[in-house]
Amino acid sequence: MTVLIVEDERTLARELGIFLHNQNFACTVARTAAEARWQLADTPFDFVLLDLGLPDGDGLDVLAEAKQNELAAAVIILTARSAVEDRIGGLELGADDYLAKPFSLPELLARMHAITRRRFGLHKPTVPVGAFSLDLQNRRLLHAGQEVGLSVKEYDVLSYLVLNKNRVLTRLQLTEHIWGNLSEAGFDSNYIDAHIKNLRKKLGQHADTDWLETVRGLGYRVRV
Repeated sequence: MTVLIVEDERTLARELGIFLHNQNFACTVARTAAEARWQLADTPFDFVLLDLGLPDGDGLDVLAEAKQNELAAAVIILTARSAVEDRIGGLELGADDYLAKPFSLPELLARMHAITRRRFGLHKPTVPVGAFSLDLQNRRLLHAGQEVGLSVKEYDVLSYLVLNKNRVLTRLQLTEHIWGNLSEAGFDSNYIDAHIKNLRKKLGQHADTDWLETVRGLGYRVRV
């Protein structure tokens, strides 16, 4: 998944980026309100980690403007502000959660996982798909209780399709979700096609994969 880190403290932004990268998130950093606005207008992120005290403006104003522009990303406010009014203001503007600084990185990750489950209507971290089950918390695909060996990117493609079950995702949507912002000129649909081919080969050794559909001229869909 892709994450926009809106944070002007360089050390914290770097720590967040390293931690989330190690959890297989694709991260982009914005250190000002202006840069955050530009990134949000340009890229469809999955998460926004938003500091409120930015050098050129208030993070709440960035959030309000983004929501007016129909921001789809989940937003977690990360701030040193302790006033209840700020927390209420952020949540009422559409933030999904709020963490006061200093905070634990594992707690942040747990909250991101919880938001993902809520957004996709999941009641537990394991999702059945065909004869398989997807363990979202531990990033594993299981068949008959045994792990099916997938590469990091193969898992990312499959999990995003599963989370968006019964919805057609284009190759560009899948590519941006996994690799982050790509210009149209740099887009190559072969990236996704190769991963889908590998997934079908690996999964097909265990069970049918009829649920992993190619929608000609559009993209791919997991049908359940």
